[in-house]
Amino acid sequence: MRSRREYPEHPLVGVGGLIHKDGKILLIRRKFEPNKGRWTPPGGLLEVGEDPQEAAQREVREELGLEVEVEGLLHVANEVIKDDEGRVKFHFVLVDYLMRPLGEKVTLNEESDEFAWFEPSAIEGLNSTANTKLIARKYVEAMARRERP
Repeated sequence: MRSRREYPEHPLVGVGGLIHKDGKILLIRRKFEPNKGRWTPPGGLLEVGEDPQEAAQREVREELGLEVEVEGLLHVANEVIKDDEGRVKFHFVLVDYLMRPLGEKVTLNEESDEFAWFEPSAIEGLNSTANTKLIARKYVEAMARRERP
């Protein structure tokens, strides 16, 4: 039986959080497809009737055991992953929020192999998605705007 995520009839909405602290970004390494083995922000699917921002907070809580404060919408992206025959295997509209952790302790669930805090500049060299690299650059730009008088 295939996952309802694979070969979807329509795009699915994914929500996630770019969690930052002391100039670093928290990423997880995915244990399952899509993006197995890649470093990404924590996140998952929006549920029917759920507010996207609240869903992103829920996903962070489920994946990391961490409460967060949402600082704002960071980016909306389209991610399409095709199979070897060129058919769309996964299609997500990704809604990523900028978040600040309200605690220190991270407890991974079964969806991730590990987590780490990264300097934004290090993300370009990681095995991560194009969207992860893009939102890391957007984070750097957002922080630069905050520091301007």
